[in-house]
Amino acid sequence: MLLAERVRMQAELEGRPVNVLWLTSGLGCDGDSVAMTAATNPSLEDLLRGCFPGVPPVIVYNPLLAYESGADFMRAFFDAAAGRLDPFILVLEGSVPNEQISGEGDWATLGADAAGDPISTCTWIDRLAPRAAAVLALGSCAAYGGIPAMRGNPTGAMGLRDYLGPSWVSALGLPIVNLPGCPVQPDNITETLLVLALHLAGSGPAIDLDEQGRPRWLFGRTVQEGCARAGFAEQGEFARTPADDRGCLVKLGCKGPVAKCNVPIRGWIGGVGGCPNVGGICIGCTMPGFPDKFMPFMAPSRLGLLVAASSQLTYGPVLRRLRRRVIRRRFDREPEWRRPASRLDTGYDPRW
Repeated sequence: MLLAERVRMQAELEGRPVNVLWLTSGLGCDGDSVAMTAATNPSLEDLLRGCFPGVPPVIVYNPLLAYESGADFMRAFFDAAAGRLDPFILVLEGSVPNEQISGEGDWATLGADAAGDPISTCTWIDRLAPRAAAVLALGSCAAYGGIPAMRGNPTGAMGLRDYLGPSWVSALGLPIVNLPGCPVQPDNITETLLVLALHLAGSGPAIDLDEQGRPRWLFGRTVQEGCARAGFAEQGEFARTPADDRGCLVKLGCKGPVAKCNVPIRGWIGGVGGCPNVGGICIGCTMPGFPDKFMPFMAPSRLGLLVAASSQLTYGPVLRRLRRRVIRRRFDREPEWRRPASRLDTGYDPRW
């Protein structure tokens, strides 16, 4: 689409309600929809009620959350496919099956056509994606295929970008937004929807994505870079069992040094929780290679063991001993003048 056409479309969309058509009919578990209900910053309620300046009303059509059912619920999807619902964000939750190998049936469907035949998820993607102002692949299944796309799966499951193509862009010229997680951290969902809604309203810039289509500000650093246990790795201290409250978890199989995720920093609900924050290992669920490249989850990688051994034998112990010595002799003591004495010895020098 020409730039002038996109600018004209953007101007027409400003001020209109933003509809979110949410397909949970991919090969998934609806875990991302459930997780979103726990968002607090921003909360789903604040997003839907229009509590943010400059943000247009947001209407979410999600089968897990909807009051409507049957034909009443499906009406918005048929209107969008016919061009009668603008603007809208298409959200896919769950991986895309390969219907070319489904035989006489379908792997995944939503609703039915006039003849009563089920409509496949792939058909809905084909109808809605070209008309969408933005497309969001929500969860690792929708982004990269996830667990349904493991080696040996019978459905030929894949991520949305694999299905539509890596160079695909929306009607407004936006690439597919991948928001991985198993499930996605709740606030990451609502914040991404907020950023997209602001852009559609003309109140914010286009979303900044990395080379894997992830929001750059959410996935710019690894789990270990934000982990509360990262300091233990620096000192060569590693947990031996999951019950240990001290030590880095790399030797237990944690993939934190190579997985990009903001959960240790953001927590899970209200800033509390998150895998390594509560003693759980990172299994790399936000990464494109999940789960195949991170299995078995509870076994450490050879590289992780090598790094752990080197830090325990060289840099770590030396640093730990020096640090503990400095703490004990200098910082873990009260100043000398905080005792009864015949004269003032705080270093105070009166100027008169």
